Amino acid sequence: MLPVQSMAADREAVRTLGEASGTGGLPAFAQADPSLPTHTIYRPVTLPRAPMPLVIWGNGACRDNGLQHAMFLRQVASHGYLVISLGHPREERGVSPELPEPAAGSAPPRATADETHVEQMDEAIAWATAQNAKPGGPLAGHVDLTRIAVMGHSCGGLQAIVMSADPRIRTSIIFNSGVYNKPSPANRSRIAVGKDALDRLHAPIAYFHGGPTDIAQPNADDDVSRITKVPVFLGVLSVGHSGTFWTDETGGAWAEMASHWFNWQLKGDEAASRWFSGADCLLCVNPQWRVVRRNMD
Repeated sequence: MLPVQSMAADREAVRTLGEASGTGGLPAFAQADPSLPTHTIYRPVTLPRAPMPLVIWGNGACRDNGLQHAMFLRQVASHGYLVISLGHPREERGVSPELPEPAAGSAPPRATADETHVEQMDEAIAWATAQNAKPGGPLAGHVDLTRIAVMGHSCGGLQAIVMSADPRIRTSIIFNSGVYNKPSPANRSRIAVGKDALDRLHAPIAYFHGGPTDIAQPNADDDVSRITKVPVFLGVLSVGHSGTFWTDETGGAWAEMASHWFNWQLKGDEAASRWFSGADCLLCVNPQWRVVRRNMD
C-alpha cells in the first residue's frame, strides 16, 4: 500500500484523458489539472518551440463537461495552441455523424441555470498566466499571452461574444450561435447579453453556422449585419445546429476552419488567410459555402 502522503500526491497529479490525436503536426491530449478543476486543458504532447497562443472555449448549452467537444479541441490544439475548455472533464462524446436537429425556431431545452459562466473564461486566462510564469512548470514560458482568442458553440458562443469585449482578446469564433433577436424566454440561456454587446467588439470575429436547419441562423445572420466597426466573416455550411464537431475524429469542417482562422489571426499565416481573405478566397469560391464579409481587406 502506498504511504498516505504518496496517495494524496497521486490524487493531486495532472491526469491525461484519452489518447492524443490531431492532424496539425503536434498531436494533442486532454488533461485534468487539480489547479484548475473546473476546466479541461488541451495541449500538444510535445510543446512547440515558440510560445503557444491561448484559446478559451465555451461548450454548447453552456454544459459543465470539458470533454464534450474533445475531438474538435484536440484537433485545434494539434496546430500548436493551448486550449482551455470550460467545464470539469466528465465524459467524451464520440463520433456520431447523424445527429437529430431541434425544430427550426426552437431553443435547446433548459430546466436549470447555465452550468458554466463567462467568468470562467477569465479564470482560464488567469491560470494560464500563472502557469506561464511558474518556475520549472510544464508550461513555463510556453504561453504567448499577447495572443489570446475565445470561441464557443451555441450557448458557449454567447459566452465568447461577451468575453470578446475584453481588451486581451485578439480574435473570436462563434459557432452556431448569435445574440437572440428577441428577448430570451425562461428556458433559454441566462447569459445577460444583448445586441449592444456587438458594439463592444474590438477585434476580428468569425461566425460559422449550419444553414436553414440551424436554430441559430437568424441570430447569427443578424449579428453579422450589425457588426460594422471590426472585420467580420460569416461562413455558412448546411450542417445544422450541431455543426461538424462530432462527424469524425478530427472535428470536421468546423475544426478545419477554426485552425485556419487562428493560424491567420494569431500566427500571421498568409496561406491560412487565403481561406477567408481576397476576392477569390477559398470559401468564397466553394459552392457548398455561403460567405458574408465586411472590413476584411
